[in-house]
Amino acid sequence: MKKSTLIAVVMLTIPALLSAAGHGEGSEHYRMITGRDSDFIPRVFNFLIFAGLAYYLLAEPIGNFFKNRRDKIAQSLQEIEKKLQEAKEAQKKAEQTLAESKKKAQEILKDAELEVEVLKERFKALGEKEIESLQRSFKEKISMQERKMKKEVISSLLDENIKPDDIPLTASKVIDNLAKKVA
Repeated sequence: MKKSTLIAVVMLTIPALLSAAGHGEGSEHYRMITGRDSDFIPRVFNFLIFAGLAYYLLAEPIGNFFKNRRDKIAQSLQEIEKKLQEAKEAQKKAEQTLAESKKKAQEILKDAELEVEVLKERFKALGEKEIESLQRSFKEKISMQERKMKKEVISSLLDENIKPDDIPLTASKVIDNLAKKVA
């Protein structure tokens, strides 16, 4: 480190000494010493020394800065690629899950259709039984109504045509009729 510090000091002092010559009164003196009117070449030399010194002192930190920046960018790209890969895997899993869900939905639909058919048959059978039951009940009601009507017709005919005086009832016939009904 001491060697680089010494080089830096020398490089800074040489241009300072060379540029110490001023313009105006000393320009004649400059011309006598150097034999030139202009100090362009020393200035170019000073610039080259400054640029070399700046490169020497700043090259490593700037290089490190860009290297670190490149590493950070590379790391960010790797993270992005990793996340992209994870997203692709998640998408594949989601697609597989979707396909499985579609298969399950089709199975459920088939099961539902079969269940609908079974329920149709069951309700059809129940409906037929109910219809049969209603028909039997209707027939029974019709027969009851027919008997009732027959009784009413017979009763009305008997009431109109037969009077109590037409049937001789004796005590023995009444007792016989009651005994038959009790037995």
